[in-house]
Amino acid sequence: MRYPGFTCALALALCAVAAGAAAQSIDDLRKDGTQAGNIATYGMGWSQQRYSPLRQINTENVQRLVPVWNLSLNHSANASTQPLLVNGTMYISLHDATVAVDALTGRQMWRTPVKLPADINAYLCCGIQSRGMAMLDGVLYRTTIDAHVVALNAADGKVVWTKQAADYHNGYSMTHAPLIAGNVLITGISGGEYGARGFLDAWDLKTGEQKWHRWTTAAPGEKGGDTWGPGKYETGGATTWLTGTYDPDLDLVYWGTGNGSPWNAAARGGDSLYIGSVLALRPSTGEIVWHYQFSPGDPYDYDGTNELVLGELPMGGRPTKVLMQANRNGFFYVLDRTNGKLLSATPFVRKMTWAKGVDMATGRPIDTELTAMVRKTEQMTSAVEVWPSAFGGKNWMPMSFDPQRRVAYFNTLNLGMKVKYVQQPRPPQPTWYLGLELEGFVPPEDGMRGALVAWDPATGKKLWEAPSKAPYWAGVVSTAGGLVFTGAQTGEFMAFDAKTGKKLWQFQTGSGISGLPIVWERNGKQYVTVTSGAATVYGALAGDPELANVVPGSSLWTFALQ
Repeated sequence: MRYPGFTCALALALCAVAAGAAAQSIDDLRKDGTQAGNIATYGMGWSQQRYSPLRQINTENVQRLVPVWNLSLNHSANASTQPLLVNGTMYISLHDATVAVDALTGRQMWRTPVKLPADINAYLCCGIQSRGMAMLDGVLYRTTIDAHVVALNAADGKVVWTKQAADYHNGYSMTHAPLIAGNVLITGISGGEYGARGFLDAWDLKTGEQKWHRWTTAAPGEKGGDTWGPGKYETGGATTWLTGTYDPDLDLVYWGTGNGSPWNAAARGGDSLYIGSVLALRPSTGEIVWHYQFSPGDPYDYDGTNELVLGELPMGGRPTKVLMQANRNGFFYVLDRTNGKLLSATPFVRKMTWAKGVDMATGRPIDTELTAMVRKTEQMTSAVEVWPSAFGGKNWMPMSFDPQRRVAYFNTLNLGMKVKYVQQPRPPQPTWYLGLELEGFVPPEDGMRGALVAWDPATGKKLWEAPSKAPYWAGVVSTAGGLVFTGAQTGEFMAFDAKTGKKLWQFQTGSGISGLPIVWERNGKQYVTVTSGAATVYGALAGDPELANVVPGSSLWTFALQ
């Protein structure tokens, strides 16, 4: 006998199983960002475009956007994280826990604590936070601030395996989302300000077995080994503290590297490969296929780690597979991602004193007299003023790229610094190892310390900017509905018109925003989600009067049309 109700229920169950499997397959990761109901990668796709094809929320109705739920994350640390979303469940990584949430109701489903050593704060270099996770086949992958890599069962939060990437007692830590590329999980490392030596690791997804290890400072006898002073590569920085991107067609992973250690370039000598660079690697072996160094010998903490966005642009009259980065050094770079050739490098900052431009023949920055002097002076008697500051013309907060409009949207900074370079032996215990005295930051004359910028990467021209007294420290997401979403350190979650830069909507979340918003759909309804709760290095060091009364406290917000 046939039972129509049973048949229907069975069909629905099978469809749910099939949808669950599809949402967590390698092929699905390739399409992530185009599938409105699931976001299974950091960056809303391997290319990290942070673009949504959804258009239900648009410039005409965004004023009707209201919160549908809010969940306390139960801590006051920096909530600079991007949620993942698969089959109606949202997953959030925090420095002290991994959390699963019902995406439609905001109800916490499970919470797995991260067991951290009691003395971790005494050795921690680079922030108390977790920026996101990776996911495949029902398993979540994350890193921890005591330099471990962890796999968890997405159904119940139980730990599948844990591996130690480095010893936190040596100044190493991890705050980034891992990257699944091919059949491996790739992770980086933090610790550059403590004299750590950067590296990348690849891990077996099922067992956690280490598949390869790649140092990111060149040793003697290796290509680039002669760009370091004797022994300096061993504590030379080039840490890999933000997540890379992956092109499955070229089978290349692109990963940025950080500043040299110490910042004092004269103490290191030469270009110090591979600091301040992008490395193109084979995910199966860790082989470096090509590299491009944004800031050779970098004396100013101009990390090259921030997001390396992949797209296609009309360059030189033909469609070109490109890699884009708005670098901390103040230049917007476009590279041919098949071979690393520099296609353009254009200043996007309001003020720059360290370089006159980039030589397109050599790919090297053209030093000003100031930088030429800094490179060869290990000990100074007085401070010099440099623009942009060590915070960069843009910091870690990721940009968005609209592949239809071919426009990038990103948050910038407008701040200088006064520094005096001094001789400093490496401390015996992990602590600040900079080789300089930072005497303070210099605000701009008009008081506008930052802006949301729309940029045409093909022409190297700014389309519009929305200035702000305090720089925005949140990620950016753009949509087919003509909107650009980002957050303010003063707590406002905002929507801007993608064509004009006009602010169309905002909502006060109660604490500063340094989170990474996502746009998604469920049952035909569009939502926008962001974490609130900022405890940034900028807020602690920059002396920004706009942030004097911003209170801590982390939470997760989801919005939809009323």
